[in-house]
Amino acid sequence: MTAERPGRLPPGSARRLAGAPISWGICEVPGWGHQLSAGRVLAEMRALGLAATEFGPDGYLPADPGARARLLAGHGLTAAGGFVPVVLHEPAVDPLAEVDRALDAFGADGPERPVLVLAAATGRDGYEARPELNAGGWASLLANLDRVAAHAAGRGFAAVLHPHVGTMVETRSDVARVLDGSGIPLCLDTGHLLIGGTDPAELAAGAAERIGHVHLKDVAESMASRVRAGELGYSQAVRDGLYQPLGQGDVDVAGVVSALDAAGYHGWYVLEQDTILQEPPAGEGPVAQVAQSLSYLRSLA
Repeated sequence: MTAERPGRLPPGSARRLAGAPISWGICEVPGWGHQLSAGRVLAEMRALGLAATEFGPDGYLPADPGARARLLAGHGLTAAGGFVPVVLHEPAVDPLAEVDRALDAFGADGPERPVLVLAAATGRDGYEARPELNAGGWASLLANLDRVAAHAAGRGFAAVLHPHVGTMVETRSDVARVLDGSGIPLCLDTGHLLIGGTDPAELAAGAAERIGHVHLKDVAESMASRVRAGELGYSQAVRDGLYQPLGQGDVDVAGVVSALDAAGYHGWYVLEQDTILQEPPAGEGPVAQVAQSLSYLRSLA
């Protein structure tokens, strides 16, 4: 039998490689940058051979689930998931209405439903700073995570929590607190975890049973450390090249894939490198970096 290389992709994973509109500069943060049309982004995803996409921010794709599904199908794509920032730490805020609104747009057709990718939103625009949580805030957040996951499951959807810069779950200690205090699976976002101080390969190896969705990013640690220390704002770091094509930064992408493969992970690998754009000409721009990431990822097979 031929020996398999560490870091290989699981068999059939080419059918489970997805894109994300944020790799094309599409973001919910006001004033983020030029927003390319959905038609162009979806066409470029499919031209790269990706099988699916996440939805992007509210309003980017049609809110009607039938129209959204037809748009994706017209580009030969399915839905991998949707990123939904929700306030979870405020006792007076019930997150279920916002969750239901998002799930209503997800739709329920097809053999595999998209993943609800939650972020513990601060309630402010952007990802530049966050308040510190007291014990009561943490109790509300952890209880709401399990409550939202159960509610989504009751509607037939899997929910995961996305640790994310500038949200209430960002740092290594935050991630540990979620793992210890709730049962919700995680979205293993290799970039945001590294920026927050978590080794994503270590997390993949040590808590693979809690990984329900994957965002693959690569990051320049020299800039991540400045964001982590509060010396550089997140948006400015993105403009300055915080995110790199896979294999060109400091994330152990091969180690992450190898650990998840060994654990039998069968979810989506979403290529996601946050970027901020000026309008690029047709055929140029972010698609080139996504292609580089995809080539690297396929080289691990």
